[in-house]
Amino acid sequence: MRIRIRYRKLGKVRFTSHRDMARCWERALRISRLPIATTEGFSPRPKMHFGLALSTSHESMGEYLDLDLRDPESLEVDLAELPGRLSAVLPDGVDIDAVAIIDRSEPSLQEAVTSCAWQIEVPGVTAEELRPAVDRVLSASALPIVRERKGKPVSDDLRPGIVHLEVLDADPDDLVSTGAVLSAELATQPRSVRPSELMAVFDPPLTEGRVRRIHQFIHVDGATREPLPPGAPAMVPTSVGAP
Repeated sequence: MRIRIRYRKLGKVRFTSHRDMARCWERALRISRLPIATTEGFSPRPKMHFGLALSTSHESMGEYLDLDLRDPESLEVDLAELPGRLSAVLPDGVDIDAVAIIDRSEPSLQEAVTSCAWQIEVPGVTAEELRPAVDRVLSASALPIVRERKGKPVSDDLRPGIVHLEVLDADPDDLVSTGAVLSAELATQPRSVRPSELMAVFDPPLTEGRVRRIHQFIHVDGATREPLPPGAPAMVPTSVGAP
């Protein structure tokens, strides 16, 4: 059986790297005694399949992880109690809010997710001051940026990767204290656009404050959905005044 987990990463745990979070998950799975399938070989590891890596210091309302469970032991796992069971042994700020069974034939998270929605704090700038700059970015025919690929600088156009961009009328009270907040949907395919790259194409470049991933999207046949299958618990926004 393969299950997909949706979890939040909020507060001080945002300073934990993707690699360290993977270790936290391995530890949590050992403590929880779930029947996790493992790789073969001299040093077996739990079969975990992470989605798009979240940059260190960024928060998220919707991270995803696929786990392979051993059969037939997986039939004895109560999926309804699994969020609480795993959240209790994960670091503070990492909370599971949904679990669903998925077909093993489904594409991996890294292959399936085509865009992500973000909220980006812009300190020291009001919403009124920021809107003209957003209009200029959206009206640009091209937004050149230099990236490093295989150790060499490569010129790319960021504009096709900006799916949506606007200034929020009401700031999330737990995200920003002074300044404005951008709401952006950025593509992950064919080239992933990072929030820091978006901020760099403004003229002058904007300062990136607190950043939070809000959603991850899969686009199939003109329809948009989150990575959990239809019928899974919907994401419910939560106000978290974490330090």
